[in-house]
Amino acid sequence: MRFHKNTYLEIMTWGSFERPMFCELFGPLVGLPGEWKAQGATEDELNLSAFDFDYVPLVGISLCGFFNGMEPVVLEDTPEYRIERDRMGRTTKLCKQSASIALPLTYPVTGMDSWRKVKSHYEFSENRIDWSFIEKADALSKAGHFIIFHIPGGFDEPRQLMGEEGLCLAYYEDPELIHDMMSTMQKTSLEVLKRLEGKITVDQLLTHEDMAGKSGSLIGESQIKEFIKPYFSTVWNAARADGARIFGMDSDGNMNSVIDAFLECGLTNMYPMEPAAGMDVVALRKKYGRRLSMKGGIDKHVLRRSKAEILAELEYKMQPLMREGGMVFGLDHRITNGTPLENYRYYVDTAREILGIPPRNPAQKGWDRMAF
Repeated sequence: MRFHKNTYLEIMTWGSFERPMFCELFGPLVGLPGEWKAQGATEDELNLSAFDFDYVPLVGISLCGFFNGMEPVVLEDTPEYRIERDRMGRTTKLCKQSASIALPLTYPVTGMDSWRKVKSHYEFSENRIDWSFIEKADALSKAGHFIIFHIPGGFDEPRQLMGEEGLCLAYYEDPELIHDMMSTMQKTSLEVLKRLEGKITVDQLLTHEDMAGKSGSLIGESQIKEFIKPYFSTVWNAARADGARIFGMDSDGNMNSVIDAFLECGLTNMYPMEPAAGMDVVALRKKYGRRLSMKGGIDKHVLRRSKAEILAELEYKMQPLMREGGMVFGLDHRITNGTPLENYRYYVDTAREILGIPPRNPAQKGWDRMAF
């Protein structure tokens, strides 16, 4: 079911709403549609529209990151992988059979001198703003679309430029470099927001990090507070003053050790909350209450097990406490290969019943990614 942005905002800020939202955040992993087709899936099931998930139509405003890059060039293309030089000048490799995102093999920044050569791609320019796009986005906003203002990640963007090892060493060996990166991104974000004031209302500030694995975050609270907090908190205060109500972060992995630090940065929302990495949305709700809203949180791996285990997972995650607001229910990432179609149907139908959503109706179809 398509939701108006105001309903979504009410849900995520513990306002007044009719029922919870049930979504699919990311969709299937590469390979799963072929498995489901062999199990008799319809075309509408393969494209997920048969499950009539809840979604909010959205418009993303991405004006603050790497700008005026080079045209990507494919260097090698085989049935198994593709190697190309991307817009940032990195050599990347995409493994077609198992991934949807290419991984960098080289990085453009190794220190302050190489950063200075890249820095202009992050500095503000009036050319960043396409006013015809902003005008269209404003019209869509007035029609119920959700407006998201993307800012570069405080960890992820330097990681894209330097790699994880290079970045983590730089916190200790070259802090001036990281401070300069954060300051540059902060200034550009503020300049863009300043120009959008009065032209469009941003509903959510959003950053992408993916800074953790099962064992925890790649950086700790001290790095977040020293390097990232001045950037995030300043931009969030500006966005909030102009009407933004949510500050969201997309990060996989176990983020438990750094949630408090990011709340100090102004963060209000996190996803996808992976149980396999130690993220328990019920425990987090009991700990943080209304300070942190969430999306996802349902263990995708349970769908490969028994229906009794699926039911237990849903009854725990969808208990009354979690239905009070500040939660959009969905799998904690992509639907994994090996998930039986019958189990997925059972998961969807059972979740709808628990949440008080009417049974699926073949005449009602729809789906859009809620990972924004």
